[in-house]
Amino acid sequence: MRDHNKLTAFKLADDLVIHTYRVTAKFPKEELFGLTSQMRRAAASAPTNIVEGCARESEANYLNFLDIAYGSLKELHYQYTIAVRLDYIEQKEFENCELKLIETEKVLAALIRSLRKKRPPNT
Repeated sequence: MRDHNKLTAFKLADDLVIHTYRVTAKFPKEELFGLTSQMRRAAASAPTNIVEGCARESEANYLNFLDIAYGSLKELHYQYTIAVRLDYIEQKEFENCELKLIETEKVLAALIRSLRKKRPPNT
């Protein structure tokens, strides 16, 4: 089994969850079951899937969960663009969030690429 706590991708994604919860706490109350909920679920999904992937025995399963985590980050990134367009967050705050998102996406993508390079073909 792998230790997710040793992964930079996990640490960044985990920090992004806390950041997202703080940002969305300021959203209008009518968004509680809309964009607020969607963003929080997408944010939490990324590190959760990294943790679950680390607990899997096979490299293929591990990669599958990392792929899902990456997809959740991309989903969250889009949702942040919606939030700024709706004026739920200011442009400056969005830029700060986007930097965190991009860094997390890059680190996770690099991890996925490195693992794929190690895998023999057809596995």
